[in-house]
Amino acid sequence: MIAENIAKIRAALPEGVKLVAVSKLKPVEDIMEAYRAGQRAFGENYATELRDKHAQLPDDIEWHFIGHLQGKQLKYYIQFVSMIHGVDSLEHLADVNHAAEKAGRTVDVLLQVHVAQEETKFGFLPEELVKLEELEKLVHVRICGVMGMASHTDDEARVREDFRRIHSLFDTLKAGPFRDRPEFREVSMGMSHDWPIAVEEGSTLIRLGTSIFGARDYSKKQ
Repeated sequence: MIAENIAKIRAALPEGVKLVAVSKLKPVEDIMEAYRAGQRAFGENYATELRDKHAQLPDDIEWHFIGHLQGKQLKYYIQFVSMIHGVDSLEHLADVNHAAEKAGRTVDVLLQVHVAQEETKFGFLPEELVKLEELEKLVHVRICGVMGMASHTDDEARVREDFRRIHSLFDTLKAGPFRDRPEFREVSMGMSHDWPIAVEEGSTLIRLGTSIFGARDYSKKQ
């Protein structure tokens, strides 16, 4: 079933949109089924779970950390993570830069944008991002784009407007402080319940878990 789900999603994705399979709280057996179906990019939300799965699974898996970033937990995955999606403040950007420097790496990151109407979501406000300064000092992070989530609502118009705001901010940054940075090209938005809208509004990375692996048992949360 996992392989079939991946095949259906891939068939519906336009060229240039990458699927990140969100495997949090799922066993390594499920991840291996997706791996055997050709999936290589996987997203995890919890630092120690990501560390443990990395140790058990093939080396060519591309790991994305998509959870809420905590500076003290970077040590669990900074050595191997391919991309960190949720850098939501200048403080956390500096934390990643420092951890990556200690690890002797330059790590790809996305700037998390807050446009949703819920107070619980993290991220830069749009007016903060367009004023970012001192980025040249952060030589161990490579800012590759933005990440954002739409409001949790059944109102498709609201969801679409949120995604448009995220992409509009990406365009503003691309034309401004990141105009000379070809690596700044990713827009990570869209999850299992709203990814078709996100793709229509310009997403380049979609993060799907339930659509691939089925519902999760949150009693197993670390």
